[in-house]
Amino acid sequence: MAQVPQTFFDALAVRTWCGLALEALGRAREEIDAINVYPVADGDTGTNLYLTVESAVGAVEAVFAGHEVGAGAAGKPSLADAARAMAHGALIGAQGNSGTILAQLLRGMAQVLAAEGGTPHTDGSGLRLALRHAADSARRAVAHPVEGTVLSVASAAADAAMGAEGDCGAVARAAYEGARAALAATPGQLAVLGRAGVVDAGGRGLVAVLAALVETFTGEAPAVALIGGHARVQTDTAVVETLVTEDCVPLVEEGGPAFEVIYLLEAEDAAVDRLRARLDALGDSLVVVGGDGLWNVHVHVDDAGAAVEAGVEAGRPYRIRITHFGAGDVHTTGGRRPPREQVQRAVVAVVPGEGLAGLYSEAGATTVLARPGEPPASGELVDAVRRAHAREVVLLPNDADLRHTAAAAAEQARTEGIRVALIPTRSAVQGIAALAVHEPERRFDEDVVSMTSAAGATRYAEVAVAERQSWTMAGICQAGDVLGLIDGDVAVIGSDVILTAETVLDRMLQAGGELVTLVLGDEAPDSVAERLETRVRESYLAVDTVVYHGGRQGALLLIGVE
Repeated sequence: MAQVPQTFFDALAVRTWCGLALEALGRAREEIDAINVYPVADGDTGTNLYLTVESAVGAVEAVFAGHEVGAGAAGKPSLADAARAMAHGALIGAQGNSGTILAQLLRGMAQVLAAEGGTPHTDGSGLRLALRHAADSARRAVAHPVEGTVLSVASAAADAAMGAEGDCGAVARAAYEGARAALAATPGQLAVLGRAGVVDAGGRGLVAVLAALVETFTGEAPAVALIGGHARVQTDTAVVETLVTEDCVPLVEEGGPAFEVIYLLEAEDAAVDRLRARLDALGDSLVVVGGDGLWNVHVHVDDAGAAVEAGVEAGRPYRIRITHFGAGDVHTTGGRRPPREQVQRAVVAVVPGEGLAGLYSEAGATTVLARPGEPPASGELVDAVRRAHAREVVLLPNDADLRHTAAAAAEQARTEGIRVALIPTRSAVQGIAALAVHEPERRFDEDVVSMTSAAGATRYAEVAVAERQSWTMAGICQAGDVLGLIDGDVAVIGSDVILTAETVLDRMLQAGGELVTLVLGDEAPDSVAERLETRVRESYLAVDTVVYHGGRQGALLLIGVE
């Protein structure tokens, strides 16, 4: 459908651009995924860019809907409102290295577009400045900028825009042409692209986004067409053809980190400066974007737990996503491999705290963080199953209340050709037991049976503080009482955390056991682990104890007995 061109850059232009960019990335997503070889050949750059812009679109649409409710069909937000919504939506929904950088590009543009406050629109000169600030701020957000990437493409777009005269359409077209030429040059700037015979995937995505900007202001979409299974990007001086078939076999350097860690972070600027330094020492591909107290952090590391702990020290991390690149992945083995190669089997687990997220990830699982009071939706679980890039997936919900959500996610994943087994774990300690016996080399059914048996043989308990008065299996509790829950039911009501925990543990061990697992929350007393370990050692012969730190997990203490 032909678009009505926008004369100025106003709120409607922001809305139109976001919608067109989402459509463009939707068409190019598979092509971009297929040429993704840097910084990791994990074949998801196009998908990450699409999801990032999808989040931006949702935020912009919400702002328009809010104004229409208040002022009827004629209601329209200001340019500042729409631009800020676009930037915020991209920030909170940014996925992967490329999505995080795109979020900062949009934030940089929004800072200029919103600078005039209530100004209803801006012209070509405003768009030039916005593109310039976007490229510069994105480059500053990357710890170690590399030429031949989306940063080079963004800088070239800004340079071309600054030299353009005329309205927004002329500036957008100049930026697009500059980006297109820079994209064609990326294989000569970055060795891994040259060896694979592809252009930079993130840069290709940015070209699609800028093509949507041209269409917004001119009504005409520049052509970047798929021809015979190839993506052909034409410039004034060259034509670069990039293979998007399964024959695309990039060479990737070995020795890279094993985990991708992404989270949103509420923190002050000074704390983020310290965080950047710490994460830079832990790994690579570090990108920290945002501001005004909200940041999106992306890094590749070997120690996922340390990366999350660094965020905890800086502020409040949430929406934590930790992806294990997988045994035999290009990170750990190098060599010639096609992008987006699936592993045979993976484990996806919901975990209640940052510490457990690191523990599960180090054991090879892809994790979904369940924030206190904010259980994950089935869509988040489906996304995690997709991120695991496996033909077979074992799903651990680790919460009785998530069983139906997890079942819906498993069913959706099966429609996409993924074999999924749902083990109805009701606590993270049952998930730990299941993960401990997981053996990917076994037949899938045998592995699932073994993991299910281990989880079922693990009794679970938690110690928490009552939030309100209520009836329980153990009587009436008051707000502030310490509750000991065994297998989901309140069994003990007390006033002291340590005494209540000891009572719960004694009741669990009356039926026997060989191993006690303790997972401490951030608010648990410092001495509780030592007291419980001592009690087990003195009162229960031949029972071992293992202690983990779960972080902000809701409960003060989780207990497992196997």
